[in-house]
Amino acid sequence: MPSSANFFRGRKVLITGHTGFKGSWLTLWLHRLGAEVTGISLSPITEPNLFSRANIELLCEHHVCDIRDSAALTFLVQKAKPEIIFHLAAQPLVRASYLQPLDTFSTNIMGAANLLQALREVDTVKSVVMVTTDKVYHNNECLHPYNEDARLGGHDPYSASKAASELVIASYRQAFLAERGVALATARAGNVIGGGDWSEDRLIPDAVRAWQNKKPLEIRLPEAIRPWQHVLEPLFGYMQLAKKLYLQPELAGAYNFGPNANEAVTVREVIDIARNVYGTGEVNYHQENKGLHEAGVLMLDTSKITNLLQNQPVWPLNQTIQRTFDWYRAENQGKTAFDLCTTDIEAYEALL
Repeated sequence: MPSSANFFRGRKVLITGHTGFKGSWLTLWLHRLGAEVTGISLSPITEPNLFSRANIELLCEHHVCDIRDSAALTFLVQKAKPEIIFHLAAQPLVRASYLQPLDTFSTNIMGAANLLQALREVDTVKSVVMVTTDKVYHNNECLHPYNEDARLGGHDPYSASKAASELVIASYRQAFLAERGVALATARAGNVIGGGDWSEDRLIPDAVRAWQNKKPLEIRLPEAIRPWQHVLEPLFGYMQLAKKLYLQPELAGAYNFGPNANEAVTVREVIDIARNVYGTGEVNYHQENKGLHEAGVLMLDTSKITNLLQNQPVWPLNQTIQRTFDWYRAENQGKTAFDLCTTDIEAYEALL
């Protein structure tokens, strides 16, 4: 691990959404680096879930709070007195957003606004990384990667809510926070893969569930192109960005996180690798989407963050999928989620 890892030792860090998949991994990693972590989130929404399986509650000051409750959120932020904030709390699923659009908009837009407003009430915060999504861009379905200056948009409620939150974040940065020396950035990350994700309607968790139960995996859009990456890739990037912002607040802005644009691949290619790794697995491919629009092509230009951090993704896609299935297989055989996550983090750090 680079010497910059010492940066987090003893620092007060707030994570919203720490009970989620990425939030649980990030809490574990920051605790490992010596940070004093406070987590604010709803209770885990899936069963099983990584937060419970890895005993993440023992690694942080754990608070259950709906970020749409402005007063409760502000109280907890004031109590935590964080120097660094990672905002991951969200309604994170595209298809769920069609079923619950108002919940999606209120959580992803007003939840972000509530956190930003709370920051105006504390004087300890130096850097903030607010995670949105690679889906914030107006998607014209072309084989061209979007850079951070591309037009924002969103067909489905999830994408639209995250694009809208980008505007809210930019407004608070310019109108209120920059003049106080608070460095505020958004992180637009591609599709993440890793052990401990049991969400519905995500490719690898769906594959694990189907194949472990000896059922066929149903694939809606096999030719859809996405930027896939191991969960540790963007999390390491978020931590590095938080440090950069702390030391150089003028770097505040929007950043894409993901593999190089030419490494984005189709769902079919991911499944081909996954079946080879798993050793078996039946798949039914469809060419329909049950009336719900999802982007067919999505690629990111990540040159801005690559140039800033001077690093490249550590694990290529084949290794990412291998490590992910190894994680699920080992967990299913009785190894603890905490130990499996720690092993992956140690392996990742050794390559930095």
